[in-house]
Amino acid sequence: MEKVHFGKTGLFVSKIAFGGIPIQRLSVADAVEVVRGVISLGVNFIDTANGYTDSEEKIGIAIKGRPRESLVIASKSGARDKKTFLEHVDLSLSRLGVDYIDIYQLHGVSSVETYNAVFDDGGAYEGLVEAIRQGKVRFPAFSSHSIPLSIQIMRKGKFAVVQLPFNYIDDDVAKEAIPLAKELDMGFIAMKPFGGGLLSNAKLSIKYLSQFDSIVPDPGIEKLSEMEEIVRIAESKEGFTTNDAAEIEKVKTELGDHWCHRCEYCQSCPQKIHISTVLNIESFMKRMPYSRAFNMAGQVMENARNCVECCACVDKCPYKVNVPALIRERLTMWDRYVEENAVK
Repeated sequence: MEKVHFGKTGLFVSKIAFGGIPIQRLSVADAVEVVRGVISLGVNFIDTANGYTDSEEKIGIAIKGRPRESLVIASKSGARDKKTFLEHVDLSLSRLGVDYIDIYQLHGVSSVETYNAVFDDGGAYEGLVEAIRQGKVRFPAFSSHSIPLSIQIMRKGKFAVVQLPFNYIDDDVAKEAIPLAKELDMGFIAMKPFGGGLLSNAKLSIKYLSQFDSIVPDPGIEKLSEMEEIVRIAESKEGFTTNDAAEIEKVKTELGDHWCHRCEYCQSCPQKIHISTVLNIESFMKRMPYSRAFNMAGQVMENARNCVECCACVDKCPYKVNVPALIRERLTMWDRYVEENAVK
């Protein structure tokens, strides 16, 4: 597969990366088979996280014995303090079975509170700098769901790579974040290129993203056939057409006010409901094992039952998403999901 220059890292990475969330749902044997199959397709860029349960361990088994320099490995820590962050780096190295990780990210720096924590004295950023000094990490990175906050962090000039959501619906990063990353020579990982599993037209998704030559999408897959299709589309070099643009506008119209962009402008809710998690619960259900989805979102979904439909969230939402209606829909979906898995 074609390799592209990844900003100031100097690395050459496959133009499609492999996202490590969905393999949590697979057995070890099946996950290893998928990862090895993906690598055989020419994908050399693997992105996972310390918090993705056994994803790192499964990847570690799959890559054992391969020349380390043949792969570019990225992982993340959600720790906010230096001590825990460094513990996570060591755990990632052990799980992956490698001596260093190419790109290590401060995971999910999406709020002012998190920003302050990671950059304060004794914060996770100090841990990242220390891990690089020790040779355990090569390049500093961060991921986020907040575009304005991400731009602020990028301008600090402390990072070589940024990872943000980007697909043909969540396209705000195209206006400022992607041009800024290019200006700063930062590598850009396009998180959720299929909307966390909610955009089913792979061809439309990849063709849209192919317009941006400085980004690398990292779709999460759990079947080798999915990556085979994605690679075929990426290598076909079919240009993005006016018909594609018209199809996207049609999809946007159909979604209307039913798509949450996870910008978090709706927060805080008077009933303390974490709205974006509730509205994106279908993505959790599609990509994660039931136990992890339940542990992460079970209480959040219970809290969603406290919605009084005050519509304060709708007033604050720049996209005018019909939040109360979606909360009701997602609760019905969640209850069905829990019932189906409880009997397994």
